[in-house]
Amino acid sequence: MPRDTRKALIIGIDHYDQIQSLSGAVNDAHSVKAVLERHADGTLNFAQPRLMTATGPGAAVSRTELREAVQELFKDDAEISLLYFSGHGYIDGAGGYLCASDCASGHDGLSLNEVLTFANSSPAKNKVIILDSCHSGVAGTNPVADQVAEIKEGVTILTASTAEQYAMESGGSGVFTSLLVDALNGAAANLVGDVTPGSVYAHIDQSLGPWAQRPVFKTNIKKFVSLREADAPIELVKLQQLTILFSQPTEELQLDPGYEPERTGNEDDSVPPPDPAKNADFAVLQELVKVNLVRPVGAPHMWHAAMQCKACELTVLGQHYWKLVKQDLI
Repeated sequence: MPRDTRKALIIGIDHYDQIQSLSGAVNDAHSVKAVLERHADGTLNFAQPRLMTATGPGAAVSRTELREAVQELFKDDAEISLLYFSGHGYIDGAGGYLCASDCASGHDGLSLNEVLTFANSSPAKNKVIILDSCHSGVAGTNPVADQVAEIKEGVTILTASTAEQYAMESGGSGVFTSLLVDALNGAAANLVGDVTPGSVYAHIDQSLGPWAQRPVFKTNIKKFVSLREADAPIELVKLQQLTILFSQPTEELQLDPGYEPERTGNEDDSVPPPDPAKNADFAVLQELVKVNLVRPVGAPHMWHAAMQCKACELTVLGQHYWKLVKQDLI
């Protein structure tokens, strides 16, 4: 298998033979598959992700099928192997479980310890586990020493709730997965359009607020992995002009009326006319202001800063991206 392969196993289980069935897990699985298949520009992301759904007695997912699919996902030397599960979860003194259609009690489901064993021993470069099920936050925790996380390098876990919580549904979809899809569609993208597990977690955590279910994020990685490329809020070529416009990250760029192409008509003769070269730089500066990388100094808006011969500077975020550009990281 090529090293750059991106594999995904997406599971949604609504139907259960002996425990209460669900109504939104299959919809959630289809939504996640749809957003992961392609990047925002239409190019392939996770090519042909495997979708397993349980919609009724004639279309169920057994524990054996679930276990074999998870084992298959993590066996290859892929760039990234991603598991998404939506369905019932269960927890007892021995740990957590993902419930398949043929579960009768919960602890007869697929043990999260088994899932983590497959992921921890996988030769894949990045292993990402996303669980929208009750009590899923127990994943990666030692059942004996519950303060100890047991995830090896390259493994990331993102869950809908803590070990003690239930996962909420709203409008036929899991609240967690709705926010996950929103994040993957660009709400959690950085300024070059990359959506990472960390940014997904931050988006979900902030959106849920302090009183609702709490998502859980556990990771052991040396560098981020992009789950999807969304539309970038600013063109890369403009982002890369940070080091051209500002020679140092803490420098203030002196402005003058020549930068501003707009005039009120009430200016006196001492105000110089617009300078086309400066106008081009100012247009880029305005785009950088929109994404919170640049701000005027001592003026409410960039127009005032230019017309009043004041300056602009990089924000803290702007200084961070200046360094990334300087180091040829973007």
